[in-house]
Amino acid sequence: MNLTVYLAGQIHDNWREDVKKLAEEKKLPLTFVSPQTNHDRSDDIGEAILGKQPGNFYRDDAASSVNNFRTQVLMQKSDIVIALFGEEYKQWNTAMDASTAIALGKPTIIIRPEKLIHPLKELSNKANITVENVEQALDVIGYIYE
Repeated sequence: MNLTVYLAGQIHDNWREDVKKLAEEKKLPLTFVSPQTNHDRSDDIGEAILGKQPGNFYRDDAASSVNNFRTQVLMQKSDIVIALFGEEYKQWNTAMDASTAIALGKPTIIIRPEKLIHPLKELSNKANITVENVEQALDVIGYIYE
């Protein structure tokens, strides 16, 4: 049984590649999807499709419409959502994606460092499970195959 996993979280480093590599090492039959990880492409997509916008507000609004459409399609097709909250970047998009997954009834795993326990307590309580690292998240998924 192959499961599709949506990897929600910041797009500023290669954490998703670490997840994919570890899943392969654990021989988990998983397919991964995610938000657009090319930051420039994500920011520019509205104007690339809809044309030049009259200001930054409209540019961001156009890009967010296209990105939200992409996220909705990929998340709805996913079996599981992993939402990784890191310490280095603002995590608004991660929180939005995790909340969306929970509202859609998607089985959701939150990865959250200890220092974010308090600010994420309500969201963690709504998720199916909250773990501290990628390996624990994949162990939760691996348990499905036992």
